[in-house]
Amino acid sequence: MAQPLSLVFDVPETDGDEDQEPSPYEESEVHDSFHQLIQEQSQRAAEEGLELQQVARTLGAPGSDHQTHLGPEGGPVHHTATLRILASMPSRTIGRSRGAIISQYYNRTLQLRRRSSRPLLGSVVRSARPSLRLYDLELDSAALEEDEKRSLLVKELQGLSVTQRDHMIRGMPLSLAEKRWLREKSWTPRGKRKGQQGRGVSGCSRLRYSCLLALHSLGLALLSGLYARWPWHYALKQIGGQFGSSVLSYFLFLKTLLAFNVLLLLPLLAFLVGVQAAFPPTPLGPAPTFTGLELLTGRGSFTHTVMYYGYYSNTTLNQPCPPPQDGSQCDPGAGGLPYNMPMAYLFTVGAAFFITCITLVYSMSHSFGDSYRVGSTKGVHALTVFCSWDCKVTQNWASRIQQDSIRTQLKELLAEWQLCREPRSVCGRLRQGLVLGLVWLLCLGITLGCTMAVLTFSEVMIQSSVAGGQEVGLLALPLVVSLLNLGAPYLFRGLATLERHDSPVLEVYVAICRNLLLKVALLGVLCYHWLGRRVAVLQGQCWEDFVGQELYRFMVMDFLFTLLDTLFGELVWRLISEKKLKRRRKPEFDIARNVLDLIYGQTLTWLGVLFSPVLPAVQILRLLLLFQVKKASLMANCQGPRRHWLASHMSTVFLTLLCFPSFLGAAVFLCYAIWQVKPSSICGPFRTLDTMYEAGTVWVRHLERAGSGASWLPWLYHHLVENTFFIFLVSGLLLAVIYLNIQVVKGQRKVICLLKEQIRNEGEDKIFLINKLHSVYEKRETR
Repeated sequence: MAQPLSLVFDVPETDGDEDQEPSPYEESEVHDSFHQLIQEQSQRAAEEGLELQQVARTLGAPGSDHQTHLGPEGGPVHHTATLRILASMPSRTIGRSRGAIISQYYNRTLQLRRRSSRPLLGSVVRSARPSLRLYDLELDSAALEEDEKRSLLVKELQGLSVTQRDHMIRGMPLSLAEKRWLREKSWTPRGKRKGQQGRGVSGCSRLRYSCLLALHSLGLALLSGLYARWPWHYALKQIGGQFGSSVLSYFLFLKTLLAFNVLLLLPLLAFLVGVQAAFPPTPLGPAPTFTGLELLTGRGSFTHTVMYYGYYSNTTLNQPCPPPQDGSQCDPGAGGLPYNMPMAYLFTVGAAFFITCITLVYSMSHSFGDSYRVGSTKGVHALTVFCSWDCKVTQNWASRIQQDSIRTQLKELLAEWQLCREPRSVCGRLRQGLVLGLVWLLCLGITLGCTMAVLTFSEVMIQSSVAGGQEVGLLALPLVVSLLNLGAPYLFRGLATLERHDSPVLEVYVAICRNLLLKVALLGVLCYHWLGRRVAVLQGQCWEDFVGQELYRFMVMDFLFTLLDTLFGELVWRLISEKKLKRRRKPEFDIARNVLDLIYGQTLTWLGVLFSPVLPAVQILRLLLLFQVKKASLMANCQGPRRHWLASHMSTVFLTLLCFPSFLGAAVFLCYAIWQVKPSSICGPFRTLDTMYEAGTVWVRHLERAGSGASWLPWLYHHLVENTFFIFLVSGLLLAVIYLNIQVVKGQRKVICLLKEQIRNEGEDKIFLINKLHSVYEKRETR
């Protein structure tokens, strides 16, 4: 029979406990928790004792050869002495005695209470031990002094001011009933001394607290309502649950691009568009009427607005002194620091690009750390099965979304695990290598052909514009480029079916590389067309406006072709497959092509910021519409991927492609336009200069001649802008930060791998020691 378990109440005390004041729980709840915990552990210990006796009888039966037997589960059954030692291990002794149970519960509760800190009350401390009077246990003297310490606490609170007392009581980790009792007891003497004044202060304080609580609740409600109004509040969870992390990565990337464009647009609106709209230049003639064609071409009534470079003036908008009306002298104190529009234009665009660069690099490094810090996905299957469910979910739609998400995540994990267990043979690898080489040659040939077609057609467009073409003909080049961007990825996708990659992740990466080469080649030809050929042809005209309008046309045409592709490539194909072919299969969502379309549109936006400051607003509107269209088409016309895969590194890859080919190329394009290309002489803030960069030098010379109080501005310009050492220093520091961040992530991955290896080795050590112990006891029994 199992021996009765004795209760030993031994809770160690430390010196650090006296400086803490944890919050006690309600008396009845503590008693119930202890009673339930003790009963569970005592019952478990009794059951384990019975099982141990049964195993001992089995092993001690006649005819036993003292060898390791197999239990009903197929596991080993060790010797009786081995089982006793295993039962005495520290990881299994907790719960065998009630004293250990109480000690564990006390330590756990004490650690939980110590998380909330408040101002110390000196030597006045309350006992943190739970009362066990219901169990007739021996209590220490600290519990008997609780009432005395509570009265001392009340006296100390009475010596504080009303504000300090309220702040002190509010910060105490106590229940509301105890806080209310302390507040009433600390206010009672003052009420007796000052009559109705104490009650008046109490009423005002309670009213103030009620108002503050109402305002806080109202603010939280407004924030939650505003967050719920975002288009991705519910959609992202639904997409992730039904289609997996691979399709979800596209919409997360679209959300990231939207944030980048908002960050880019804010300084442009504040320092360029808003200021120029407040001080509009003198119109040169009557404004053209709106015909509706401007929405496609960007010309007409849009030309002489803040949308394009040519509208911005090259003068100082707020003069230091207004011109005198009666010929008298100016008042020097009437004016302020002049707002030089050329310098504002140059520095605002530069600052916006610099902020975008810092944010992009930080986002990329942060995403790299999150996705590559953990070296493997071993052990996540059990965590997904047993620890993924959110028990706070109460609504049916939320529970369905969570079920879909867990099911899809398990499919992705199992697909990745199965992929690692099915290696390809040597002949299969050789055959696949030959097919890969042939397909890559065909894809490079298609890319080269598209590039030559765009280059040839751009020369034809230049000749037709010299001959005097119609305004509708301006849409021809964007139309051709958009057709090639739409058709070539379908050819790449058709050729990719011949490769038959084992990994769907590798298939997506290969498709991204091919589409990226196509986009980069086409954008390189277009940049040469704009800054090389167009600038030479449009001498004497405002070529900056033409480039801005051309980029606007490319963005609009790309958006229209995206809508057409969504309509015919997904909706019509689904209808044909279901109605005519009688198939239940739907088209899959092409992640590579859609992501590269987003990067292509964002690159057009960055290229056009210098020539059209309002272009980020057009991109924001485009992204919002694209999110809704793609989400609706995905839910209605597409199906989940046939081969599930875990897109753990997709966000990092997308941000990397956005940073280095896209943003870096746009920055080189704009730097060349600022430092090398001569601005137009009839429009824009740099019309009288040889290069846009000279605006800074002219402004600094003007400040030096004027001798104004802002003498530190020329010093900053000479030492921080013109000095190349500072630029190289900032670039080196940025590269060093990126390198150190990458090395830190690599070090963390290595440490995690070492810790996992150490845990695995400790498990093997335990198995080794148990086997050695079993063999020792077997040898003793045989002697």
